[in-house]
Amino acid sequence: MIDFRHQTFLQLCRIKNYTKTASKLHITQPTVTQHIQHLEKHYGVKLFNYSGKSLEITEAGKKLYKYTERMTADSKEIEKTIKKKSNTQTIKFGATLTIGEFVMPNVLNQVMKKNPELNFDMLVENTETLLNKLKAGEINFALLEGFFDKSKFDYQLFSNEKFIGICSPLSKYSQQKIRLEDLLDSRLILRENGSGTREILEQILYTNNLSQKSFANKLEIGNLNAIKELVAKNRGISFIYQAAAKKELANNLISDLKIIDFNIKREFNFVYLKNSIFEDQYHKYFKLFSSYRK
Repeated sequence: MIDFRHQTFLQLCRIKNYTKTASKLHITQPTVTQHIQHLEKHYGVKLFNYSGKSLEITEAGKKLYKYTERMTADSKEIEKTIKKKSNTQTIKFGATLTIGEFVMPNVLNQVMKKNPELNFDMLVENTETLLNKLKAGEINFALLEGFFDKSKFDYQLFSNEKFIGICSPLSKYSQQKIRLEDLLDSRLILRENGSGTREILEQILYTNNLSQKSFANKLEIGNLNAIKELVAKNRGISFIYQAAAKKELANNLISDLKIIDFNIKREFNFVYLKNSIFEDQYHKYFKLFSSYRK
């Protein structure tokens, strides 16, 4: 179990206010100060400085934050392992929406057929939420479709996936060769802020000197099935991973947009905390999942 003073340090790093940190932890402000002073004396470094009225983390503090965050996550996993009373393993991990709904069900089905002793608890959330849960030790690893800071995490490439535009078979754009700019009079149906799919679309638009505001209308929906249903009914266009539309494309419920010079692939990554003591175990699950990805 991680030292309580390190827990105070983590909260102060995140909140950057002694009073609010004390309130969050249900302790007094002098106690927060004592905890930080103890750590500074123990490590022989200054962990925080004030810049005007703002509390800033020193370079030494940033290093300690990184290691303490990882130790906290590992500590939670150690506790679960020690308390485990059966031989059945439960692996808790996260996946972004496309991966969780359209890739992992088949992978998990195959894995559990061959490994009946394994249990899985998969949390499906957007990239931002999963990274926060990973850092907090609430999940062991995450399969992400979006961008993340690769300098702050260890990761393995899970797959390269095609990113496409979709429309209704009844759309005037269906089966037509078009430019990205030709779509601007359409209603753009896109995911919510924080989703990997949206981040990728926004980057693509940016590199083409466009944005979501360039489109005539916009509709935000957090559910991929709802997006595909609206597209199928010709209520707008969208951009998603081909893996998420495989069934609808095969059944001609939606069409892929034939956009000139739009041949885009993006990474699905298997992500975990840097230098975790459970790194070898996570590698094992990466190899297991990868072997059933088709």
